[in-house]
Amino acid sequence: MLIDRRGLAGKRILLTGGTTGIGRATLALLAADGARVLTFGRDRAALDDALDDARARMAGEGEVSGLTADVATRAGIDAVFAAVDERLGGLDMLVACAALGAQPIDEMGDDDWRYVVDTNLVGYLACARAALTRMKRQEGGHLLFVGSISAEVKAVGESVYAATKAGIQAFAETLRKEVAHVDIKVSVIQPGSVDTDMQECSGQERAAALTDHRMLHAREVAEAIHFILTRGPATDIVNLRIEPRLQKTA
Repeated sequence: MLIDRRGLAGKRILLTGGTTGIGRATLALLAADGARVLTFGRDRAALDDALDDARARMAGEGEVSGLTADVATRAGIDAVFAAVDERLGGLDMLVACAALGAQPIDEMGDDDWRYVVDTNLVGYLACARAALTRMKRQEGGHLLFVGSISAEVKAVGESVYAATKAGIQAFAETLRKEVAHVDIKVSVIQPGSVDTDMQECSGQERAAALTDHRMLHAREVAEAIHFILTRGPATDIVNLRIEPRLQKTA
């Protein structure tokens, strides 16, 4: 018996935060599989570098483009979805990946912790809402949210960050029940410690953590995202937790 798989060639995908870390690795992987991907970030130089890297790996019908925008603002969301309509002409998949790290709430300025919440949680919800408007018109689609095991681990120092990721988890699991009847999938991937700029350690320390199996390569999480997006129509990956073998949990 053949198991149905979904190819990504020609699929119209919006990837938030595709300029660094997991997002950048995902951008390259989706382009290599022939997807039409639009991404964005706040830094023009990082965006251009990520797009150049993805274009070097592009295959078949693959197409990548991007813009500078801030997911934490209404103006940024409006600009991104105007670009979705203009450049992609619709939307098959949303991969929400843009996020910021944070300090304990009592060690952050008021504007700073609010900005993290607006980026990590409100930005996800705003993108989901705009994506759903388009997916409902075509009666199908897939929303994938990059969460974190921080929602479950609740490590010291991660009060703000864990709150945003727990919010994403609850939102996604509830939203899935609300849109399943219109053929829209909703998935969450929960990575553990990943080698990205979000880590508050030196490059040498990150390299040692990778060698010692205490940290994941961003590409490994991107491959898990690819796995979720390519399942057949009868299969729903609701939650996928991926972490290094020796994940720190305190």
